[in-house]
Amino acid sequence: MESVSSFISLKTPQLFYTIAGAFKTLPGLWKDEQIASHAKVTERVHAAGGKIAAQLYHAGRETTSEITEVQPIAPSAVKEQSMSEIPRELTIEEIHELVEQFGDAAERAKKAGFDAVEMHGAHGYLIGAFVSPLSNLRHDKYGGSITNRARFAVEILQNIRKKCGEEFPVIYRMSTVEYAHGGLAIEEAKTVAMILEDAGIDAIHCSQGIYVSTHAIIPSSIVPRAAYVDNAAAIKSVVDIPVIAVGRINDPRIAESVIVSGKADLVAMGRASLADPMLPKKTAEGREDEIIRCIGCVQGCVGEHVTGRYTRCLVNPVTGMLDEYDLTPTKAPKTVLVIGGGISGCETAIAAALKGHKVTLAEKTGKLGGQWVQASIPIGKSEFTSLINWQTNELRRLGVEIRMNILDDKKLIEKTNPDILVAATGSRPIIPSIPGSSKAHVKTAHEVLNGDVPVGKHAVVIGGGLIGAETADWMAEQGAKVTMIEMLPEIVKDGEHTPNKYLKERLAEYQVDIYTSTEVTEIRDDCVIARKGENCIEISDVDMVVMAVGVEKALPEDKIFDSFQGRVIYVGDARTVKNGFKNMLEAFETGLKID
Repeated sequence: MESVSSFISLKTPQLFYTIAGAFKTLPGLWKDEQIASHAKVTERVHAAGGKIAAQLYHAGRETTSEITEVQPIAPSAVKEQSMSEIPRELTIEEIHELVEQFGDAAERAKKAGFDAVEMHGAHGYLIGAFVSPLSNLRHDKYGGSITNRARFAVEILQNIRKKCGEEFPVIYRMSTVEYAHGGLAIEEAKTVAMILEDAGIDAIHCSQGIYVSTHAIIPSSIVPRAAYVDNAAAIKSVVDIPVIAVGRINDPRIAESVIVSGKADLVAMGRASLADPMLPKKTAEGREDEIIRCIGCVQGCVGEHVTGRYTRCLVNPVTGMLDEYDLTPTKAPKTVLVIGGGISGCETAIAAALKGHKVTLAEKTGKLGGQWVQASIPIGKSEFTSLINWQTNELRRLGVEIRMNILDDKKLIEKTNPDILVAATGSRPIIPSIPGSSKAHVKTAHEVLNGDVPVGKHAVVIGGGLIGAETADWMAEQGAKVTMIEMLPEIVKDGEHTPNKYLKERLAEYQVDIYTSTEVTEIRDDCVIARKGENCIEISDVDMVVMAVGVEKALPEDKIFDSFQGRVIYVGDARTVKNGFKNMLEAFETGLKID
């Protein structure tokens, strides 16, 4: 791949997250005292042969007073649809002050050793809010025409040039399309790009969306790869400076395609870099099988960040925590036997092998992955299989002995007599005690997704969590009439925001009947009886009932595990049922702690 060195990520774990405006866990350059800590970052990047840009932004109306302790500010007093507060309109004097502050921050970035700065004019933040016709309703020189709305950005650029010099690179990040009613669209975005090029910007970084359209800012696995690259191509058609594309570009060959096609000059790979910072190097060295690939699950990055915790990654537990984990090989290696080849068992085995232990992994079926195989089947989740591929390759690379089709755990345990026995036996579907639940036409979501049973003509899915909703979606896409029943007032409460949006849209498109706050009271041969409050509901002409109310831990039944007291460790769902991110993290840390 000749262009491998041409694609870069302009973000680092220390500086990256586009949804960070509403949180306190973000580094700053608003005072001189912050220069020294940033200098340590740039020194490390330069020592590794890299370049690094500081992304400068003001959250504007995309935050709350709970975070900032003051009323949010914006070009106009217009509330962002997804936020809770009406911002205060800036005065001319305040705008001038902010222009100076952006320039001061850029100067500090240069002193800290950054190789460039990026003005963040995307995602509804303050600079982008001035540019957008949705959020800028001013009647002075900063509002109205496109030229006026872009004035704030141009003045910031001029101030940076004055303080940092003409040779210091400045990039502008913009939402080419805001995907919000009345928001910035591509033709106006092209005009803004031309204005900034005339003002002397060095490159345009083409993102998309604002907070109300976060699904476009941080697209999940349901969104096609490089889905927004044509927006970058439109910008590239009107400027001569480098154009950077971003958005679900998580594979080196996709990145290469974008560059070779001429739609962009560079690509930014944010989440792909969180999953594997060594992606470009591994690609250049022909080690693509070793790449830990972003799967677009948004569990570790967005899911953790929105709770106020650190940005992490489901497929790479080390992300953001490299200095927190001791990966030094042990001086006293042990024999470790892991029972269960789901992602938790595999990750425990990988971590233990990294520490230098002699590890054997036993799986009762003929393939690894466990329930992650079913998790990869719903619409838009096929990339989840790349985690299984990587774990399989990594197990082999580390010399882990993999034993498949092991039906007799006791015999293997007695033969191996391990120092440490790891039970990663996963979970099993919960079958609630509903009258009729044992009838022949009652199946589990796992059986449906595995293809073990044909999809019926009219199926009732009991359970509206993520498993139930995804199974209903899958069957509806197969042509079935589907009814979903959930006891809670809301469906998919255990899912992530962005995937949920698309999932609910498809359920509506497929005309899936959804009953919430409803309890199934009986399953009959051709109908299901349920109760919603005081009302009795009868769903007729049903030829399939699917249980999807959740799972429970599946503990080993063999008594030999009891004899390993003090030497047996439970991981994954066998310890507590949880999502993929938490299982992977627990499994990795468990493997590292074996001593």
